[in-house]
Amino acid sequence: MNFAYPHILYLLLLVPALFGLYFWARTRRRAKLRKYGRPEVLASLMPDASPYTPWIKISLELLAVALLVVAFARPRYGEKEQQETTNGIEVMIALDVSRSMNASSTDDPNGISRLNRAKFLLGKMVDAMDNDRVGLIVFAGESYTQLPITTDFVSAKMYINDINTDMVSTQGTAIGNAIGKAMNSFSPEEDINRAIIVITDGENHEGDAVDMAKQAHDAGIQVDVIGVGSIKGSPIPVNGPRGEYLKDYNGQPVTTALNEDMAREIAKAGGGIYISGSSSNAVSELTDQLDHLQKSELKNVRYKQSAEQFPLFVFIALVLLIVDIFVLDRKIGWLKKYTFFSK
Repeated sequence: MNFAYPHILYLLLLVPALFGLYFWARTRRRAKLRKYGRPEVLASLMPDASPYTPWIKISLELLAVALLVVAFARPRYGEKEQQETTNGIEVMIALDVSRSMNASSTDDPNGISRLNRAKFLLGKMVDAMDNDRVGLIVFAGESYTQLPITTDFVSAKMYINDINTDMVSTQGTAIGNAIGKAMNSFSPEEDINRAIIVITDGENHEGDAVDMAKQAHDAGIQVDVIGVGSIKGSPIPVNGPRGEYLKDYNGQPVTTALNEDMAREIAKAGGGIYISGSSSNAVSELTDQLDHLQKSELKNVRYKQSAEQFPLFVFIALVLLIVDIFVLDRKIGWLKKYTFFSK
């Protein structure tokens, strides 16, 4: 048996802690009762008070808590390894997360940011990649692999949703570096068609982007570019009140514009196409372009199908809590004539 969220099992430490608190409370209760007389005398004044059922109740409740903790940790048993073979391609996505991506993607300075527009497009693209493998790289002045090449599209969309412009501390827009990292991030399998999708505002601060795109093309990897942003330029928002923008040394707002010429040059060198991210057909244009790549047989795609066991633990915990409702603190009628643990 294994657990989907094993760290939740640390909450089991609450069970002995709760038992200790209960034991302390019972001890304090007995100490207070002794102030009013001898326990054996006071017991005769409370003939229906049971010395056993409170311990039964706390045992049932703590056991139910322990079972619920185990259930929340998602126990799994009976794993079965399966294999399947699909036909598809491998796609590495390189997403620009430089500060300029916080600027508006439209001519309106208060419009949707370039990054949010890019994330929207990425979500739609991943939805269209049924049998492909996908990976994710974020870049600014440096590049980092956010998600290795995988068929887990659910995880891919989760990673996409969490992307922000604070992920890379080194500012800049090193597109060439991102393409180079993407080239080295594909699987080692041979005879698989591959593509790199660069999503950026095109403000490249390094001079090797076109050269790296050409190297990728020479290696049989197609490089497509999606440009997001306004050609006219937009100010870059900064943290603070709405309407505050990054300013230069003269106190003037810094504007950033989509460099379509650079984006087109990179795509041309990479044997791909340039797509405007503001187009309503951006996703369909890209999927049509990727469909031109011949699908390859992606072998040995392995995954494990686990039998979830948490319903059993929840059911037992529910039964214990129902039993606890009917266990009262007073003596059980048919047991009154019996005296346990006495000579």
